Amino acid sequence: MEKQIALRADHINKFFLEPEKFQALKGVSFEVFKGEFVSIIGKSGCGKSTLLYILSTMDTDYEGKLILNNTPVTGRTQNELALFRNEHLGFVFQFHYLLPDFSCLRNVMIPALRLGKYSFEEIEHKAYEKLRMLNVGEQALKAASRISGGQQQRVAIARALINEPAILMGDEPTGNLDSKNAANVFDMFMQLSREFGKTIITVTHDNDFAAKSDRIIEMMDGKIINQHNT
Repeated sequence: MEKQIALRADHINKFFLEPEKFQALKGVSFEVFKGEFVSIIGKSGCGKSTLLYILSTMDTDYEGKLILNNTPVTGRTQNELALFRNEHLGFVFQFHYLLPDFSCLRNVMIPALRLGKYSFEEIEHKAYEKLRMLNVGEQALKAASRISGGQQQRVAIARALINEPAILMGDEPTGNLDSKNAANVFDMFMQLSREFGKTIITVTHDNDFAAKSDRIIEMMDGKIINQHNT
């Protein structure tokens, strides 16, 4: 069966103009297949976070073309991209960005309430399901500030999954966790890829994390210098 492409980046160039003109990305091209788990690695300043920011459609000031989930996203308006992100992309960051005074359940529900596809009751049900899937169902009604760091990151992953995104993107998703919780997050990502067919693209400094993903894309000085399956 032919693999389906989830993401295609075609000759992405990125320039920063301050404090002086600097080319951060130089003709970056690659594809990611549906259900693939890809780690982007490289030293600080190599361009990997800049690339992820473009792949996530947050940064639209670049040259080249980007196709996500069969949709060309280059040149779309900010409103169109905001709708696209909420429906098709999920994000997990180094810091969880949960609202501390809201319950874990409410934090997970927010992106779905914003999307407006389902009733409040349906969204609440889906949020409980996601929390249970990530083994934090019993924390649902606790304030996000009252649970551990590892649990907070699980809640953040549940929030990223609430709208059933085709692609999950992670920016140092284990960067703030101890080795045990980092391993737990990796296992969750692997399960999402293997069992639920999610496409996962992460930027990471964690070589152990990267080595266990399906493919490593290594960057240096704004270019891809190496790609290999693990």
